[in-house]
Amino acid sequence: MNKHNHQQPVLMFLLLPIFLFFRSISAVDFTFNGFDSSDMLLYGFATVESRVLTLTNRTTFTMGRALYPQKIPAKKLNSSYVYPFSTSFIFSMAPYKNTLPGHGIVFLFVPFTGITGAASAQNLGLFNFTNNGNSKEHIFGVEFDVFQNQEFDDINANHVGIDVNSLKSIQAHDAGYWPDNQRGNNVSDIDDANSFKELKLNNGENYQVWIDYSDSLINVTMAPAGEKRPLRPLLNVSLNLSEVFEEEMYVGFTSATGKLMESHKILAWSFSNSNFSLSEELITKGLPSFVLPKGPIFHSKGFIAGMTVGGFIVILLCALFTVSCIKRKQMKARERAEMEEWELEYWPHRIAYQEIEAATEGFAEENVIGIGGNGKVYKGVLVGGAEIAAKCISYENDGMREFLAEISSLGRLKHRSLVGLRGWCKREQGSFLLIYDYMENGSLDKWVFECSKNKMLSCENRIRILKDVASAVLYLHEGWESKVLHRDIKASNVLLDKDMNGRLGDFGLARMHGHGQVPSTTRVVGTVGYLAPEVIRSGRVSAQTDVFGFGALILEVMCGRRPIEEGKPPLVDWAWQLMVQGQLLNALDERLRAIGGFDEQEVDRVLHLGLLCVYPDPSSRPTMRQVVKVLEGNTEVDELGSEDMDAYLLQRLKSGWSEFSMHFGSSSHPTFEDIRQSSLMSLSWSGR
Repeated sequence: MNKHNHQQPVLMFLLLPIFLFFRSISAVDFTFNGFDSSDMLLYGFATVESRVLTLTNRTTFTMGRALYPQKIPAKKLNSSYVYPFSTSFIFSMAPYKNTLPGHGIVFLFVPFTGITGAASAQNLGLFNFTNNGNSKEHIFGVEFDVFQNQEFDDINANHVGIDVNSLKSIQAHDAGYWPDNQRGNNVSDIDDANSFKELKLNNGENYQVWIDYSDSLINVTMAPAGEKRPLRPLLNVSLNLSEVFEEEMYVGFTSATGKLMESHKILAWSFSNSNFSLSEELITKGLPSFVLPKGPIFHSKGFIAGMTVGGFIVILLCALFTVSCIKRKQMKARERAEMEEWELEYWPHRIAYQEIEAATEGFAEENVIGIGGNGKVYKGVLVGGAEIAAKCISYENDGMREFLAEISSLGRLKHRSLVGLRGWCKREQGSFLLIYDYMENGSLDKWVFECSKNKMLSCENRIRILKDVASAVLYLHEGWESKVLHRDIKASNVLLDKDMNGRLGDFGLARMHGHGQVPSTTRVVGTVGYLAPEVIRSGRVSAQTDVFGFGALILEVMCGRRPIEEGKPPLVDWAWQLMVQGQLLNALDERLRAIGGFDEQEVDRVLHLGLLCVYPDPSSRPTMRQVVKVLEGNTEVDELGSEDMDAYLLQRLKSGWSEFSMHFGSSSHPTFEDIRQSSLMSLSWSGR
């Protein structure tokens, strides 16, 4: 008996590690009542400050992500069974004084670390324009969003949504909760009528969230921190995550800012896939407050007496002020009655001329940062510190057409890779001003052609900027309610912000039309060297003419040569001949070739893509969506009909030989001009 009693603890001691090992395969439990930097994997602008996990700060267009350091078991090995989980966290979206707050926080499961493939602003640091909606991403999230984006069908600017591989929530609800009815403890006792309490997500208040998943059912509940968990969940959704979750996933938080800024904070967090009561261990009282303080209120007798005396004076002044306001309104009414129709349409975007005059110090010459086709461009600083660029537009030439094109297109487009148009104003002399966000690093062409060797853009940075521009053009073609044709894509119209991100601007030649409609214009506009052959021939433009312009931009930026230079063959023809000779890499900017250190395979792919984009026959050019996929390194482009993108590009480019031989009976290698003429003849024969 004693021997048995002696062996039992020994046996338990030997089996305990095995038991703990098998339990650890599926069981994960942790609670953070405050954070250390070692508790999380931090990316982007995420930091830990005073035990608070802070994802973003007062910086525009940034994102932050924080993940639990180890992957957690999410799905049973070689099975479709998804482990249940329960998590709770306390967050605060802390606004800044005199700053509009945005954009939001997402609790997420992801199969990878880092922030690759994510974008800021309305993308919440979760996806970007190209991978949003891709089932291969394997991302699940619960978003707390304070920006209404029509592109993602957001219900309003203060909502909670469940996201699966997309920012278009499968279900969403106003942020808030149903308080429990004190008469009972059942969900059925909750009074549905007029009992829902909305919670404003970005007012700095601390809110607690509970998310539970089990048996293909997910519940999301929230309430002010410190209050009891409501019985009725905010969202109750049937959702099978077996196709979304991989066997192991990372779990954490992501957030982003755009022009709207706020600090996104996580104060406490618990997670478990074995103990659904772990959330009770969170400390919900005595947490720091991030609500902006209200102005002081004075109650002293002297203050009250002073206010009383001052009140009588104010009454007298109000009478005079009222008369003045009535006269001013009458003058403004007469002024607006005399306005042209277009001015009334775009009135909300109008900025007071006096404000711009003050910002540019009276349009001082030392503030001139450029000279456009219709006038000078001035740098200015608005009240509050925002930097702007004010572009003058005159009535002469096509100034009025350019002005209206800018405010009718760019004024309503919102994308991180488009230059932001703040508004417009009318100068006293009768000309106009377009007001843009200031781009600190100027235009791309200066960095390609005018920089010294030690400041020259690297191969990697040139391709990154081309990716920015490609995503902007894709947004113009497919991402808005109307299709927008830019019609003047070139290096001088690509501007670089303070972080050297590419922004497409100058929409003076842009045209909008409905998806599926054919533009009616036949007027040839654009810049020589970037014009597609069908535009020169007929004046007709399409999305494929923008693709041609982007292809010319690729070659211009990568080769370090302008499309047309005196004493040299046209850039496209020259690059084409190098491709035919199997020496396309020699087209790369000779200064970059001298430095070396670039990825030859990536450069070769980008140069081939540029040549495909400028192919003479518009039907053979890729769409901008295909262009973006190639630039992102996606070789599984089924729409292009080949798994090997590089081989396909070369094959499609060289197919011009057979077209040439068919029309001219020659087996020799054609020049690019031969292919151009062959394609133009083909277009003519088909009546296009």
